[in-house]
Amino acid sequence: MDDLLWRLRGWLSGLAAGILLALGAVAAPSLFALLERAQAGLVAGRLFQIEAHVSLGLAVLLVLIERRLAAARAAEGRGSRFSLELGLMLGVVFCTVAGYFALQPMMAQARAGQGPYSFGQLHAVSSAFFGLKGLLWMVLAWRCTRPRPW
Repeated sequence: MDDLLWRLRGWLSGLAAGILLALGAVAAPSLFALLERAQAGLVAGRLFQIEAHVSLGLAVLLVLIERRLAAARAAEGRGSRFSLELGLMLGVVFCTVAGYFALQPMMAQARAGQGPYSFGQLHAVSSAFFGLKGLLWMVLAWRCTRPRPW
């Protein structure tokens, strides 16, 4: 069972990293190159909404998998219940919640001319969280490709 979870962890983290790369490097820039700015923003907003839910779901699933694997390692005396991979996954959860779920309502207010921050400022912070989340997913995928140590 642990072998299946080990492989699933690597596959899911690679999938999530690929989704972020495809969305951030291909889909969003293509939308703004082909559509009017307002239309591209609406479509990109919907894509980022889907991505946020997928990232959150995958990260929570991977946290559960990693906790199971870490508990097995700890029970055999080969490490603690906390791992760098678990820290990366928790970082993804934080970046998703802060970068999308916390900032999106503020961005909607800024578009309506309300709130203390401009849409551009909030968009920059949200983009930084997205970039950090992508980096975390890529590092996690890279680390999950190493051979199983047991």
